[in-house]
Amino acid sequence: MTPGPPPDGDPAPLDGTLPAAALTEVAGRPLSVYVHVPYCRTRCGYCDFNTYTAAELGTGPGASRDTWATAAVTELDLARRVLPEVAGVSTVFFGGGTPTLLPPADLAAVLAAIDDRFGLSPDVEVTTESNPDSVTAADLAQLREAGFNRISFGMQSAVPQVLRVLDREHTPGRAVEVVAEARAAGFDSVSLDLIYGTPGESAADWQTTLDSALAAEPDHVSAYALIVEEGTRLAGRIRRGELAMIDDDVQAERYLQAEETLVGKGFRAYEVSNWATDERHRCRHNIAYWRSDPWWGVGPGAHSHAGGVRWWNLRHPAAWAARVMVGESPAQARELLDAGTRRVELIMLGLRLADGLELSLLTESERARVPAIVAAGHGVVHGDVGDGDGDVGEGDVGDGRGRLSLTLSGRLLADGIVVDLLD
Repeated sequence: MTPGPPPDGDPAPLDGTLPAAALTEVAGRPLSVYVHVPYCRTRCGYCDFNTYTAAELGTGPGASRDTWATAAVTELDLARRVLPEVAGVSTVFFGGGTPTLLPPADLAAVLAAIDDRFGLSPDVEVTTESNPDSVTAADLAQLREAGFNRISFGMQSAVPQVLRVLDREHTPGRAVEVVAEARAAGFDSVSLDLIYGTPGESAADWQTTLDSALAAEPDHVSAYALIVEEGTRLAGRIRRGELAMIDDDVQAERYLQAEETLVGKGFRAYEVSNWATDERHRCRHNIAYWRSDPWWGVGPGAHSHAGGVRWWNLRHPAAWAARVMVGESPAQARELLDAGTRRVELIMLGLRLADGLELSLLTESERARVPAIVAAGHGVVHGDVGDGDGDVGEGDVGDGRGRLSLTLSGRLLADGIVVDLLD
């Protein structure tokens, strides 16, 4: 199985040049950096990410894990030339794939290069994803020493049969062990990623996973509904009748179960699929995405955004490396977002955040639909975050003051609410 096709777009210049208006918009602002490590030991049956096993990559030029760090550092040189006026880096996120399949020294070298080219802010958040079975206590100590301070483990489930359906290799107890090892290594924040709605998973199975995750005492939990992507091994098994198709109502029940369990242990949802023990442990890197802040994506298939320009790199590691190593941009294509598109994206993403959507982003006719959302129990309008004002009248809504946040029932219907809200 290979990843699905990239989106369409306009040609991207080989020197990576951005329009003057985009450069002006990001000047003086902090940058986020995403680093894509495209390697996995095996491919999970539900995955359609831009990742590759050794067998899928082969041995051609640029395909080796041994040369990835060199190519990534070289792309950072391009980023520095393209974005000379950004105000340092506030968040870094190594994702994949499985970044911790690579030696800690490789990840450390790329992080050091980000610091050298742009400068890391004093309170920078540096995250790496990891599978529980792809990292040792010694690896974690080296990563922490290199400057990584946040780690996100792909736990997914604590139930053996659910892990088998997902083609996950780690044992159920390993996720709990590795959280303790990360704590011992000195990581400031530890997150666990969970998946619910796997075919054959019962409510009791999901509760076992939630209870096991909480027993590890993480600072952050992400819980995502399983999506069956065309072309994956899981999709083939469902099509052949080996597994039952996922039921939307069951997915909603599992989400409510997660909310009740996590809130009962002191977590609060700050985004539809993400819970944290307090504001300090929210993932600032993801918040930068949701607020459309500037970020540069390093690596094959990585996406970037700066000042209303979005671009994405060539997907195969060999093709990406071939461009980078001759000093050219590895971008496959890009798109220039107009003001209307950017506004709609801010509304869609802002409504997913607990902090809410600024009503000033809405048109007059869109604001007129807000009272109906509130009356249905799907939303609440409140004053600006931090002002202590929980009472906002209809006149304030009409004037675009305050923010709209979704309630629990609204979170379940978030996509539909956006459709109904927009002109």
